[in-house]
Amino acid sequence: MSSNRMTSLRRHWPLARWAVPLVLFAMLLPFLWLLQMSFKPTPLILEFPPRVFFMPTLEHYVGLWQAGFPESFVNSLVTSIVSTLLALVFGIPAAYALSRWTGRGRFGLGLGILLTRMAPPIAFTIPFFLAYRYLGLLDTRTGLILIYMTFNLPLVIWMMQPFFDAVPASLEEPALMDGASFARVFAEIVMPMATAGIAATAILCFLYAWNDFFFALILTRTDARTAPVAVVNFMNYEGWEWGKIAAGGSLVMAPVLVFSMLVRRYLVSGLRAGAVKG
Repeated sequence: MSSNRMTSLRRHWPLARWAVPLVLFAMLLPFLWLLQMSFKPTPLILEFPPRVFFMPTLEHYVGLWQAGFPESFVNSLVTSIVSTLLALVFGIPAAYALSRWTGRGRFGLGLGILLTRMAPPIAFTIPFFLAYRYLGLLDTRTGLILIYMTFNLPLVIWMMQPFFDAVPASLEEPALMDGASFARVFAEIVMPMATAGIAATAILCFLYAWNDFFFALILTRTDARTAPVAVVNFMNYEGWEWGKIAAGGSLVMAPVLVFSMLVRRYLVSGLRAGAVKG
């Protein structure tokens, strides 16, 4: 049986070897098309049939700089990074406490936390808008950071709990008996064993905050406007500025791709481990 299987694998190996690059190219084609459009001169963008070879230009990126896009890009970076860090700071201890809770109601509490993350964002639009207007948080980075942290907290707790469940309590008890503080045990024994989960959770939180368009559109105007909203502003009544849209879209994708490539090993291992342990 095993020899027949090996023979079948050898027979289909050339097909699989070509199928993987083709599927990868098909998946990356929209992003490659967007990237080449960002360097294409404006008269050639809507030309049909499209040109494959052309003299690249930076006019669209220069137009982004003059249109104030860098400020929006910085707003996205600041709100995404800070909200992710705050969600991890508050969510990781909560997930650990829920993991070590042996009393009644643990399942109900965990389910309630998860349900808050599953609610549609549009359901919170009016309450958040009215509260932010009263508190003076409209069009501020602080307002976006708070709302992103609020929506990412349930995600952190839900994802990190299985990792803490997999850490045996027997590893913590000897250190506590030797006089180590609870905070030291948590920082030096429990946290290192959940590194993959923390990395995977941080990436997902960052992606949610970075890609958010709905709350950034409703709760900001100019000062705290984020990159996704700034890109959409190039679609106006005078016409759609395709070059700037392509350049802005390429810049919006860049941090996500770089960040994901740097920690892809932790992301894959963390998601795989969470799926198995959950």
